[in-house]
Amino acid sequence: MKISIRRSRRAAIAVALGSVLALTATACGDDGSGSGGDKGDAGSGKGKIVFWDNNGGVRTDIWKEVIADFQKANPDIKVEYVGIASTEYQSKVDTAIQGGGLPDVGGVGAAMLAGFSAQNALEPLDDRLAKSSLSGKLNEKMVDSLKAAGGGDGTLYSIPTSANNGVLYYRTDLFKKAGLDEPTTWDKFYEAAGKLTDSKKNEFGYTIRGGAGSIAQALDAAYGQSGITSFWNGDKTTLNDPKNVAALEKYAALYKKDTPAADLNNDFTKMVAQWDSGTIGMLNHNLGSYQDHLKALGAGKFRGIPQPVGAGGKRVQVSNPVDGLGVFKSSKNKDAAWKFIEFATSHAENSKFNKSAGQVPSNNDAAKDAWISEAEPTKLAAAALTDGSTSIVQLPYYLPDWNTISKADNEPNFQKVLLGDMSAKDFLDTMAEQLNKAQAEWKEQNG
Repeated sequence: MKISIRRSRRAAIAVALGSVLALTATACGDDGSGSGGDKGDAGSGKGKIVFWDNNGGVRTDIWKEVIADFQKANPDIKVEYVGIASTEYQSKVDTAIQGGGLPDVGGVGAAMLAGFSAQNALEPLDDRLAKSSLSGKLNEKMVDSLKAAGGGDGTLYSIPTSANNGVLYYRTDLFKKAGLDEPTTWDKFYEAAGKLTDSKKNEFGYTIRGGAGSIAQALDAAYGQSGITSFWNGDKTTLNDPKNVAALEKYAALYKKDTPAADLNNDFTKMVAQWDSGTIGMLNHNLGSYQDHLKALGAGKFRGIPQPVGAGGKRVQVSNPVDGLGVFKSSKNKDAAWKFIEFATSHAENSKFNKSAGQVPSNNDAAKDAWISEAEPTKLAAAALTDGSTSIVQLPYYLPDWNTISKADNEPNFQKVLLGDMSAKDFLDTMAEQLNKAQAEWKEQNG
């Protein structure tokens, strides 16, 4: 059966509407009627602005520090903070675009950028950046990544705050006790997953992400093992290439054999907490959870290294989206919203934020600060991305329907793969059909 991507996206927005109207009616940057396409106003550059954090809870404390610093430096501007969980953020923004109640400024990462910009919800920021104190100070690759993700016309709708990267965390103490080598290759990874598992003692070699956010990790494992370095072959995706199918079959087979059964429904917070409990050997996540592991386990019991290399000795991984901040077009106080973005991505604040988050700063001066070399996973990740050892498979964040396809449409199907109710081939074929159709529609619209 052919799937209408646009129809499924509209349905997802409609379903989300009822659950968030109360929030958007009370926590908004204008009078509660602003929606996608509204022109808004530059405003006075003073007064109140509303900021939606796209990783609420996880980043709440550090954002409140940044906001306090900003309000001290700008006493005539008050920032109202609204923390929204990463798994709920896109649906809340989509609902506010349709029904009103958008904030003035909010987190806008590459993965959701095209969907928001396609609905005419974001303010172009090229001119503001060129005239600001940030001009020439931001990582060009991150800026280019957000321009490319914006929908194809090269407009900048989000100012980068940080770059993340996939990390394989492993318990050095458990590996030493079992006489295992560091899991630097996929063969060593699978060997360790098996040898560290004793389900009767509730000990497992690995924790697999089966809940929200599972698709990116699954694709990382597939491309990492297959060695395929491009997401597209002409106008068709390589997603369901036989090599990727075989790789995903092997990876999914870890579930319940070398992983806890609870992994089926684990999002990143549950998965990280489970690993930090101390009985699991390995975890795939990103730089953002480093501080959690440090607090839970201590510096001497784990390491965070780049993803394993494949049989050819080459590391292949899918792109991790750049995160950023955008101004919503319906804002009635865009000048104040921009002041907040400019401040948050300045040297001192961008360094403070990313040190807490454990991510790579977007501000070039912040990226030179001493803490980068002190946080080993961040240091190794930055090196892996710049020393030529890693090939990046660029995911099609520019497709307006990428987020819907990679989340709502296919996360339930990946759970079926883990349970053995759907084959890896059928899963990848289904997703490939949707992506090929979305790519064809995008090319038709963008020439």
